[in-house]
This record gives sequence, C-alpha cells and structure tokens, in this order.
Amino acid sequence: MEENKNLNQNVPKSPENEKKQCGFINKIEKIVKNVGSWFSRMFIGASKCFAKDFDEKKKKGKEPEGEQNKKDGRFDVEEIVSPGKQAIQSFFRRPLAVVALCVVVGMFLFVFIGPLFMPTYSDSYTSTTQVNLRPTMSMRSVPSGLKNDVKEISSNSFFSVGLSNAGKVYVWGIKKLSVSKINLGDIPDEVENSKIIHIAAGTDHIIAISENGKVYAWGNNNLGQYVKNEDDLIEQSKNDGIVVMPEQLRDGSIDVNQIKKVTCGTQASAILMNDGTLYIWGNAKTYSNMTKFKDKKFHDIAFTLTSVVGVSEDRKSIYTGVVGLFDKLKFTMDGGAAAQNLVIGNKTIEFIATTNSSVCVVLNDGSTVFGGSITSDHFVKKPNTGKKDKIVKISGGVDHFIAKTESGKVFAWGDNTHGQCDISAENASDCFAGAYQSYVFDKDGKFEKSAGLKGYIFGTDGNGADVFKRIISGGRMTLTIGAVAVIISTVIGIIVGCISGYFGGWVDMLLMRLTEIVAAIPFLPFAMILSALLAQTTIDESARIFLIMVILGVLSWTGLARLVRGQVLSARENEYVTAAKAMGVRESKIAFKHILPNVISIIIVTLTLDFAGCMLTESSLSFLGFGVQYPRPTWGNMLNETRTLTKIGNFWWLWVFPGLFLAITTICINIVGDTLRDVLDPKSNSER
Repeated sequence: MEENKNLNQNVPKSPENEKKQCGFINKIEKIVKNVGSWFSRMFIGASKCFAKDFDEKKKKGKEPEGEQNKKDGRFDVEEIVSPGKQAIQSFFRRPLAVVALCVVVGMFLFVFIGPLFMPTYSDSYTSTTQVNLRPTMSMRSVPSGLKNDVKEISSNSFFSVGLSNAGKVYVWGIKKLSVSKINLGDIPDEVENSKIIHIAAGTDHIIAISENGKVYAWGNNNLGQYVKNEDDLIEQSKNDGIVVMPEQLRDGSIDVNQIKKVTCGTQASAILMNDGTLYIWGNAKTYSNMTKFKDKKFHDIAFTLTSVVGVSEDRKSIYTGVVGLFDKLKFTMDGGAAAQNLVIGNKTIEFIATTNSSVCVVLNDGSTVFGGSITSDHFVKKPNTGKKDKIVKISGGVDHFIAKTESGKVFAWGDNTHGQCDISAENASDCFAGAYQSYVFDKDGKFEKSAGLKGYIFGTDGNGADVFKRIISGGRMTLTIGAVAVIISTVIGIIVGCISGYFGGWVDMLLMRLTEIVAAIPFLPFAMILSALLAQTTIDESARIFLIMVILGVLSWTGLARLVRGQVLSARENEYVTAAKAMGVRESKIAFKHILPNVISIIIVTLTLDFAGCMLTESSLSFLGFGVQYPRPTWGNMLNETRTLTKIGNFWWLWVFPGLFLAITTICINIVGDTLRDVLDPKSNSER
C-alpha cells in the first residue's frame, strides 16, 4: 500500500493538467488584482496607484514612458482623487463629525454587543427589595476599619451594618433613603460614644445594643420599628397594626449578658434571650403571625419577608403559627398539633437561617433541612459536605445561604444572579450573608474575600429592575425601531419620488397628491390612535412592536419623496439620459439604475436625519403610553415611568440616564447627517 502511494507521487503531471491549473490560478490572481486596484483607486487615490505600478516596472528593469520623471523615480502626475475618498477625507477633517460618528458607532456596539459580555444579563430581572435604589457601587465594600476586626455583619436589601470587636459600628451601601431623606449613615452620637455588643439591620432601620443594656435605634420609625420618645409610644399605641417595643427594652432593664440573638426583618425587630424569652415588636400587618409569638419561649428566631419563624424550646419543631407555611418542615400550632411531619428521630435543631421565602434548618449532626422556595434562573445547588464535617454557622440573604463547617470550609448556594454564590474558603473563621452579597473572614479574623452585588451604576426603577441593563435593552429596541422605520420610509420615498420625477404628467400629479394627503395627516396624533387601537387587539407584543415600526415608516416618507422627485426632475434632462433613451434602455432602468445613483447623496443625508426623527417619534409615543409597553424597555417608555413630580424630584436617575442616552444619540446622528450633507454636496465642498 505504501509502495503504491509512493509510485503515485512520482508520476509526472501531464502538460494539459498543468496548463489548466496555471490558467485557473492566473484567473484568480487577475480577479484579486482587479478588486485590489479598484479598492485602491476608490479609497487611496490614483497617483499612489500609479507610483506603485511604476515601482513594480522599475524592479523588472522596465523604464517607464514619459519625460516627467522625478528624481525619486516617480511620475509627476496630478493626483486623481476618487469622489468617495474626497468625501471621506473631508468628513474626517471635521473633529465634531468624527466624535459624533464614534459616539453613534459606540452606541450601537454598546446596546447590541454589550450584553454578550454580561453572563447574567437579564433586563427583565426585578426584585421587590431593590425598588428605586440610587446609583452606587459600594454595596459590597466592607469599611477598612472593619476588615481586621469584625465581630458581626447584618444586611438588609440595600445596606449593611457591621460591628467590630471594639464595639464600633460601621454602615455601608445605600445609606440615604430617597423619599424620607433619612440617612442611615448618620449614626447617633450615643452609639458612637458607646461600646456596642449587638447590631441588626432591618429594611430601613438599625438596632444596636450597648454593653450597659441600652437599646439604640435609628432610621425609619413610621411603623413602630422602635420607640424614640414618649410621643412615639403614645402614637404607636393608637395603631392596631403596630406591636410596640416592650417596656423592658425601653427602660434598659434587660441583662445584656443574657442576650442570645438580635435580628430584624421588614419593619420589625426581635431580641431572643438565653432562657428562651422573646421580645418582638414592629409592623404586625407585614408580619401577621407576629402576635402568635407572644408569651412563648424559643431556641432560635428569624424573619422571612412576611413571616416570623421560630425553633421551639425543645428544639424538635419549627413554629410559625400558620399551617403549611413551608414544605417538608414540622410545624407546631397554638394547640401544639403538628401541621406537617419532619422525621428527625433523636436529632435536635441547632439553629435556622432564612431568606425572603425559605428557611434552612441545621440539625445537631450538621445536616440541613430546607423548606420554602428560591426562584432563580441562576440557581446553585448546595454541595454535599458529608457527616464528618458538619455545618456550624449559616447565614441567609434575600435568596441565598452561606455556611461554614467545623473545618473552616465555606460555601454558598441558592440564587446566583449577582454572583453571590461564587465564593468558597478552606480555613475561614466566619462568614456572613448580605442581601445579595457573601463575606468570608480568614482564620485570623481578617477580611478575606467577598462576592455578589456591588451595586447599580444607574440605580434601579420602581419595579426593582437595573436601570443600566434596561437602558441597554431599551437602546437596542429604540435603535431597531428607528432603523426599520427609516428603511421602510426610505424605500417608499425613493420609489414614489423616482417614479414621480421621471415620468411626470398624470403619474407625477397622482403621486404628489397622494404624498400631500399623507403629509397632511397629523403625524403624532394619528400614530397615537393607531398604537392605541393595536393595544386593544389580541396580537402578541412582538407583532405589535413590528406594526409600530411599519406605522412610523409608512407615515414618514413624504419628505424624502419630494426631495428625490426634485433631484430626478433635474437629472432627467442630462445628456446621459438622452443617450440611454436613444440606445433603447428601458424607462425603469434609466430611472433606477442611471438617475437614482446620481441623487444617492441626498438620500443618504435624509436617511440619517430621518433615523433620528423616527427614534424621537417612537420615544414620544412610548413616553405618552402608546408605544412599546412595559416590561419591554425603550428609552421612551423608561421616561414614561417618571411622569410624576415625586419621581422626578426624588428619583432623578430614572429620567436623567435614558433622557441623556436618547439626546446624545439623536444629536450625534443629526451631526453625522449634517456633515454628510456638506461633504457630499459638490457646491459646498471645495476641499481637494
């Protein structure tokens, strides 16, 4: 077999085959050379091409013809510059136009290519805990004073509070509440001047307990989060929906050395003592089962978003006061009856941790039992740690858990939308869960690493969606609608204008009367009516968006048609048109193949200007509520969400950023269009 192969390789090729092969190669080379020559003459200039040919001839020993050779051996020919190159050169000599073009190109790349580099990108992701948050990137930033001396970290929604072993309190994240103007970073002087031993963060308030038994609190206090003075006590006592802070906490009579746990939920707080006594207070409308916990003792206590969860004093069951609140868990009711069974045998419950909608129970052998639900498109499963390395610490965020084992291993599971579960450690001393963050401290108690949400560069909207991601998606939608609409209007305008200008007579009169009728229609009101009618139909949103593109395109072609008609009327009198008619060229071919290319410059200019106009029209429709509907974003309907004075005054980022992107994009497109009009107009362009 090998011998036959070698024999075949030694067989000489026939002259016919070699000739055919060489002929094919020569044809390819000729085509490539011609294409390269055309490109060079179009964008480089004729004189440089001539100089290149001269150099090639000189290398071959051929003397170029002519007597005008320069000392360097090049032809002294006048540079012939192509119209395309001349327009490009003129365009790029204008700094403002170049900047505008870069902005437009950058905007297209930003909205169409940008999401590819965001692994967890989702413009539809919302969270009820992240509503109307101001722009920040400090939600994960542990203060420097806490990195080497941490005792405890407590987080809720959009801010975190930390406590050092020295008793100093730190607050980071979004500290200032937009509507109430309360600043959680304004730590009371009493707290600053005291040694704090316990802290806890609620939705918009903070609880701190000093070593002398004094309970301090600051932040929002409109629903009984704490009692600051006698007036608060009187006012809160009148509200049936508020459980008032217990008297023992107000007068500082509790023994701080007996405090087992301090925790907060949504507008509610709780302190658990070593003997099982529970002090709980706050908004009983949010936590409707709060009153069921009165006069009962517990081993552990925690808050979900809307429920209180407790471990019974005998550590054998989970108490909520509500039948069937969590799946797979054993509940005890007021009468002591079990709602659902959880077989734990001789095991007991060590502690619990909660998210907004779930609870994780850790048993005395280190195993866990989960109840509730965590809904996420980026869910990370809990790793199997084995029975030998049991869990000794667990902390819950909004939708994720982080745990530490006896050996110091740290892992996280649950929702990983913000990367909060992308964390691990082998020899840690402690770990804490923020709302969408995870923190790990090494064996020496020093800050080691963190993961999760840093913040929102453009803030969040009224539904808890990331404004930055919605601007990307909204820009993609706005630019797409503008592009499709302008293509439709351009095609219609070119056809009508070209036919009307070339044929004239009754054809011109008929088409121009049609153009005037369409132009007489009040554009924006008519578009609003059509969009409103579409909203009443049963078609899906994608089809509705396409119809909006068609409406914008069908109603915006009249100006271009008139311009094209005027240019064709002038061009049809030229000699090349007469010559084409004499040669028997079809009328339609003369109009669209010979005349139309000579008026293409004005079409390009109008196309760019109309593009910006269609974008603004779509944004106007969406702003008025007749365009693309929520949750699909456009820059226009993002502005629609801020039409109230309250939002304009308190949530400035909701209208500043989409308005800024829309304004910058349309202005830059108009600048590019105006510059193209100047450089493509031979009368205004005298530059060579």
